[in-house]
Formats: sequence, C-alpha cells, structure tokens
Amino acid sequence: MMEDVFKIKNEEDRVSALYDIFDESTRLSTKATQIEFLTTIRQIEKHLKPGMKILDLGAGTGEYSLYFARNGFEVTAIELVEKHVMQIKEKINSEMSLQLFKGNAIDISMIEDKSYDIVLCFRPLYHLVKIEDRMKCIEEVKRVCKDNGKMFFAFISNDMVILTETMCYNSGFLNGDTYNHENFKLVDFPFVFHTVEDCRKLLRDSNLVINSEVAADGLSELLADKINNMDDESYRLWLNYHYYCCEKPEFLGASNHLLFITEKSTLD
Repeated sequence: MMEDVFKIKNEEDRVSALYDIFDESTRLSTKATQIEFLTTIRQIEKHLKPGMKILDLGAGTGEYSLYFARNGFEVTAIELVEKHVMQIKEKINSEMSLQLFKGNAIDISMIEDKSYDIVLCFRPLYHLVKIEDRMKCIEEVKRVCKDNGKMFFAFISNDMVILTETMCYNSGFLNGDTYNHENFKLVDFPFVFHTVEDCRKLLRDSNLVINSEVAADGLSELLADKINNMDDESYRLWLNYHYYCCEKPEFLGASNHLLFITEKSTLD
C-alpha cells in the first residue's frame, strides 16, 4: 500500500493517500506523543499575548488551532487534506473564533499580508519534496506574519529517525536501501527529512532570524513504552526533565521532531 502512495505524482493526492494510512487524529494521544504537543504549546505561549492572532498553516486535525481557539484566541487554520478539514470542522463550536480553509501551504493568497502575530507551520515541511516548494511555503509564512511576529517551523529529524527505526521498528533497517549508506541521508518518503543543519540553512536562506531551536519530543518515541507506563507523578517529573533538556544545543539532534522559532530579519 505504501508503495502505491509513492507512485502518486500529484502532491495533494499523495498527501491525502498517506493520511489514509497514518491516522493523524490519534497521533498525539499517548503520554509519549503528547510530549511533542505540550512542548510546542509551551514554546508558543512564551511569545503569546492576549489579543494576538494565530495562523495554523497545515493544521492537520486541528490540535493546535482548537487548543488556542478554546483559550480565547482568534485563529485561522489552513489544511490540505479534506478528511482533516472535516475533522476540524466537527470540533468547532460557536464560542470559538476559528476560521477554517482548505488550502495548499505554497499558496495562501486568501490571507492578507502582515495579518498574524503568530504563524505555525508544523506539517507542510514534512511533505514538500521540492526545495523550491519549501522556499515558497516559507515565503508565504513570512508574507502573512506581522513584522514583529514570530514564525514556528517543525521538521522531522533525519538522524533521529534512523535511530528510532532501527531500535523500535525494524532491526534490519541499516541493511536496507532507504538511506544513503555514506552520508546517512534518508530517502524523502513517506516524509521529508532534515538534519539540524538542513533546517538552519533553509531558514537562513529564507532570510529568517532563528530565535530558538527545540528538541520538541526528544527521546519520546525511542522510550515510548517506558514513558507510557509511567504513573502521573513520574510523567510530570519526566516532562520537567525534558523541558530542561529540550533547548540545550547538545540535545537538539536527539529528537524525532525539531521546532524552530524565527522572526523576520531587519534587512528584509
């Protein structure tokens, strides 16, 4: 089935088919996977003030959009996959200020220039295979963000995925052909993978200033069984330890998901 997805050339059709296999609505449902969500929320809230407007570009099934809308913020969500759009729509209530669009991250022309204080770009860079499309996506994020706003970008870590695949899912992974055996670059399927330095280069080439680099989920996938079996107090203490480590440069590569907080350059 996964091989059939690989053959689909149209990007929207390919991404939609991929999420017929991966259930995004349950991805953040365990103690281990919640660490990514809780860490990301914590980082966003460092920059969030009452009255700020949030754009969630590539909103998935709406975890972040719904969280901030429930907390009184004006949110706009844009999502490519029709199934996900419908799942978000089902959860919106009349008390939320949540506007929802189906759209592609490389063209959000329905959004006015410099109209959001916080722009979240958490899934598009997982799927845009062409470097020029990734650059277009980032340019759109910059365009709609206010000059003093913050832009949050998420990436899947090339190097950590090799470790978790080998230790958690496929002990023969290193014998396979899904990565370059000399430089360890993964084949960009079913997702697009970036090293830490790839992330930095992409953002700097887009003339963005990197404020923070965060190991969003750290060792959570590698240690998922142990974390999921923790009692509530042990989990709280583990979260505190993770928060302590996640912004240390020496821990950044040891995470399946990477989070970069950026702002516009004054030279832009």
